[in-house]
Amino acid sequence: MQNNDNKEIECRFLEIDKEALVKRLCELGAEDLGEDFLEEIIFYDKELTWMYKKRTMVRIRKTKEEIFLTYKNKANEADIASDEIEFEIKNIEKATQFLEKIGLVAYRKQEKRRHKFSLKNYIIDIDTWPSVPTYVELEGTSEESLKKLASQLGFDWENVVLESPRFIIEERYGIPVSKLKYFTFDKIE
Repeated sequence: MQNNDNKEIECRFLEIDKEALVKRLCELGAEDLGEDFLEEIIFYDKELTWMYKKRTMVRIRKTKEEIFLTYKNKANEADIASDEIEFEIKNIEKATQFLEKIGLVAYRKQEKRRHKFSLKNYIIDIDTWPSVPTYVELEGTSEESLKKLASQLGFDWENVVLESPRFIIEERYGIPVSKLKYFTFDKIE
């Protein structure tokens, strides 16, 4: 959920009980937007300064219905907001060719399962990555609004995680995803 400044304001809570969370979301009147299987290609600059110094990436994401091209930059892993520009595209191969022609490298293919809900001005994504316990990502309009939603869902803000999924997977679960070419349900290498 982006605001007018192309800012995405989000947080995560790790190792959740998906069944209990889905039940709570239904009790609150959330709209179940369904489950999806996301396939992504992550692009960085050739020197990998985007990954290690700038926390920047470009992503192509294929869902069951659409394909998106996304630029993301998070100035600091501890920030709740990141810069994000996302738009729909029609052709993964052409987009990949374009990104490679301007000097980016298709660095990693990855997959995850996502169960998405909408509740008022919030998006709730329940994400399952390969070899990582399921977590929830809450997106809203401000940190205060996310604190309110977290409380309604039974999460303690003391346990909030603001870091990116790559950082979480590496630092919390010890999977060196930034060194992998494939992080999929069939292949981790």
